[in-house]
Amino acid sequence: MEAVLIIPARYGSTRLPGKPLAKIQGQPLIARVVQQALKATRFSEVIVATDDVRIADAVEKVGGKAVMTSPEHESGTDRIAEAAQDVRAHIIVNLQGDEPFIDPVDLDNVADAVASDPYAEMATLRQSIVEERDFIDPNVVKVVTDERGYALYFSRAAIPYHRHGHFEGAYKHIGVYAFKREFLLAFASHARTPLEQKEGLEQLRALQMGAKIKVISAHGRSLGIDTPEDLARAQEQDGPWLKDARSFASFTHDLGGITL
Repeated sequence: MEAVLIIPARYGSTRLPGKPLAKIQGQPLIARVVQQALKATRFSEVIVATDDVRIADAVEKVGGKAVMTSPEHESGTDRIAEAAQDVRAHIIVNLQGDEPFIDPVDLDNVADAVASDPYAEMATLRQSIVEERDFIDPNVVKVVTDERGYALYFSRAAIPYHRHGHFEGAYKHIGVYAFKREFLLAFASHARTPLEQKEGLEQLRALQMGAKIKVISAHGRSLGIDTPEDLARAQEQDGPWLKDARSFASFTHDLGGITL
């Protein structure tokens, strides 16, 4: 199945306004994300869906493609759904515009996961939790799955609860999504659901709609840039760029409550 990757990027980020244009090692953040996405082999196109011509210009300067979308969208999923109206591919992957550390192998794998599964409408990524602070941090979203690898639930709470005080076997969710195109359009047009509104997690809308979400383990590590503090630390590093695994582990440890 043909797959296209779409990166939603808006200028008016609540916690870090102008975030896509913030510089890391002299390059806009959005340019770094596009360059990582272009290393994946699964996609016929990589597109940035934005509401700002300055972001579009930054994307095109590094050889990427940008399309203009409405400034009224409440979420990145709504933005990619607008862009997907003109895309004929069967699989649409949503990569957030603040993920300059994403492993291209994971982008290929998540697209293949939904393309190869006749029951899954979506696929996403998970990673083992290795520190208790991540397990109890509400900014780190947790995911639990059934025996076949389909999501049972996503939560900001510490799940699954371990009555003996351990958190081994818990997983954090990495917010990269692959959609079957028809489901993406249905999902974007569906009203927000009660669980989605309570937890502030869009993927719960899909579960309440009865969708199957395939969850696969990430190959690499991911680090979103959400705040000025994250950006400052990222600017001090060599990025994916970080070839030494120990330096990356130290970097992510220093970031504390960031979703990895």
